[in-house]
Amino acid sequence: MALRRATFRLYPNKQVSEMLSYHRQLHKDLYNAAVSNRITSYKKFGKSVSYLEQQNCLPDFKEVNSQALQATLKRVDFAFQRFFKGLGKYPRFKSPRHYSGWTYPSFTGWKVHSTGDNGYLELSKIGQIQMRGKARLWGHPKALDIVNRNGKWYASIVLEIDDTLLKNS
Repeated sequence: MALRRATFRLYPNKQVSEMLSYHRQLHKDLYNAAVSNRITSYKKFGKSVSYLEQQNCLPDFKEVNSQALQATLKRVDFAFQRFFKGLGKYPRFKSPRHYSGWTYPSFTGWKVHSTGDNGYLELSKIGQIQMRGKARLWGHPKALDIVNRNGKWYASIVLEIDDTLLKNS
């Protein structure tokens, strides 16, 4: 089994577009709060905060998928790990312009209704969104990234593809 990514353009209606923007704002705020928490904890108490500690303090949002929130905290943790290994800059606060989207790390909270050619995406607590595009190969959806670039929404789906399909293409 191999993993491949397929990206589709999303065409949300006005209500769904507002919900997507709202979720993006929530994830950006969580990212910035997690960065702030780590900085403050180290400066005031000389203590590092781990991903697990932050995950256990996650607020119980009813309108946002909990695994998507955990993935946002993983982004913060990954940014700090890269910094401490000397591979990246010190993590900074993100503005809405520089926080493009969020991730659903597993197949919960969303469904894709497609066989690789157009279709629609169903996000729990957001709604159905028409999508356009074509994947070269189609397999079992594993993870999803929702991204906003230049005012347009995209869904980037990680697919698990059977090796026999890869050899035939």
